[in-house]
Amino acid sequence: MQPVNVFALAKDSRFNRFHGLILFWCVLILIIDGYDLAVVGAALPAIMKDMNIEATSAGIMAGSALFGTMLGAIFLGTLADRIGRPKMTAICVALFSLFTAGAGLTNDPISFSIMRFIAGLGIGGVLPICTAQMGEFSPLKLRTRLVTLVFAGYSVGGILVALTAKQLIESHGWQWVFYVAGLPVILIPFILKSMPDSIGYMLKQGQQDALREVARKLDPGNMIPDDAVMAGNPEILDKQDSPVRNLFADGRGFSTVMIWAAFMTGLFMVYALNSWLTKLMAMAGFSLGSALNFVIVFNVGAIVGALGGGWLGDRFNIKRVLVCFYIVGALALVMLAYTRSPGLLYAVVFTVGASTLGTQLLAYAYAGDFYPSTIRATGVGFASGVGRIGAIVAPVLIGWLISMHLPLEQNFMAIALAGLIGAAAVSLINQSLADSSQARSTRRAPSATDSAALNPATSKST
Repeated sequence: MQPVNVFALAKDSRFNRFHGLILFWCVLILIIDGYDLAVVGAALPAIMKDMNIEATSAGIMAGSALFGTMLGAIFLGTLADRIGRPKMTAICVALFSLFTAGAGLTNDPISFSIMRFIAGLGIGGVLPICTAQMGEFSPLKLRTRLVTLVFAGYSVGGILVALTAKQLIESHGWQWVFYVAGLPVILIPFILKSMPDSIGYMLKQGQQDALREVARKLDPGNMIPDDAVMAGNPEILDKQDSPVRNLFADGRGFSTVMIWAAFMTGLFMVYALNSWLTKLMAMAGFSLGSALNFVIVFNVGAIVGALGGGWLGDRFNIKRVLVCFYIVGALALVMLAYTRSPGLLYAVVFTVGASTLGTQLLAYAYAGDFYPSTIRATGVGFASGVGRIGAIVAPVLIGWLISMHLPLEQNFMAIALAGLIGAAAVSLINQSLADSSQARSTRRAPSATDSAALNPATSKST
């Protein structure tokens, strides 16, 4: 009887309840993650007043989580490929839930910043894990759509903050928006019990029974015998012990650097707008009271952009779709610079959300699609972590430009320039090295051994 290639089984599977369970957990975790990251922005005015601090200190407090997310994405995402994704997911949920709640107990900028930095480790760490988990178990033809659907949860978390923070802060104080963030720790036992480990990790650990169970859930119609041998791609599994080095192996080095550059420019646009959109709109003469509506429209646009981009990415070449999204983002920002009509402004802000934050969510899906399963969490983690350099630079750079009292249009042009650089970076990536491209090439010319491996019941009878 031929071994069963579990990687191939997952790619050829049809969406079922098992995929739905993974999708549920990944979406829910990123909704919580998005809430925890956005909560400071909503509460910052009340925190500044309560702690009697200036804008400079407040900026450091708000930015402390970004340093944590950068380190968490790089190191915890990489560690997930070594100790198992459910365990690392549980650790990340504990970190961002407990320490975000702990920030509500502080009464000075230093202790608040420390709490937010530690919470940021979990916030950043869980992003590549969820990307890798959904990407690994998704049917190949649905992979981009499912991963972008997961990241749509990130924007839902931002919307929840915008909708609930004002009422909660006014009635109970800013601390309560942080206390609420501690509730997800009750999910940890359920995550550990129901979320599967990665296929590569189970193969490395020799967990044949667990792999057979996963194989039966991936393809319920395929009768997997109790003595079936579960296998993977040996040439990939042999490289699992050096996931960081293998980001640059097999000709992936230049493309990896270009993915990092794309992430830096994408996160630059997102965090420049998150930090300064309200201020820039005020400079354009719009009321600050409309800021909440702008945030909601921006995030709704991001969800539509991510889901629409995922659908397009599965139907067409995802690399070309992503390049187009970066270019549309740059053009939308130019439009935003010259739009003065309130009615038209909402449509433009929607488009900006779809083509900046939506583009970045699609970029996560693209990175997850590019790297093979055994280094996927590491690849997405490093891209997300290195990309945070753009997130950290953006508020400072745009703040500096605003302090120079330049015309409003030039501030938006600076943000738009990042979109053009991101488009150029993605266009230089070698798409033939992507995991999905290689999988499709394999499926066009399957060998007899591969066919037997995917149907052990038939193999046994012969």
